[in-house]
Amino acid sequence: MLLSLICWIGGLIFFAFVVTRTAFSVLPTTHLAGNIVGSTLSKLHWIGIVSGIIFLASSMFYSRLTAGTAHVFEARHVLLCLMLALTLISQFGIIPRMDTLRASLGEVRAAPIDNPERVQFDALHVWSTRVEGAVLLLGLVVVYFTAQQLAVR
Repeated sequence: MLLSLICWIGGLIFFAFVVTRTAFSVLPTTHLAGNIVGSTLSKLHWIGIVSGIIFLASSMFYSRLTAGTAHVFEARHVLLCLMLALTLISQFGIIPRMDTLRASLGEVRAAPIDNPERVQFDALHVWSTRVEGAVLLLGLVVVYFTAQQLAVR
């Protein structure tokens, strides 16, 4: 249960503070860095989706064993479902649209700032960052609630 959650949260932290910063500081163009970050983010989303499902199943099973009921609407389960929903929105809604725009724009930073496709890409990038930040914050709250529950037992 904890391993699945920590893999997801750890991956988000690693992605935010290592992958993105390294890609944009080491690679020669922002286009290449964006391709690396986009590909990595997609893989991170799949880690999150699988980890989230494993966490939910094992957490509900643990609750069932210790309390006699799965506590489906317990705060940590609801928050984790929200994390999954946000991850799915990013993976299947935001990122594909950004990829399409990146492909049509080429080097995004080379496009004029008032180019409608660039404006749309920049707005989607802001939303992508917000969604990933929200998933990270929610995940930290889930870690706290889970640690509290395990400490009581």
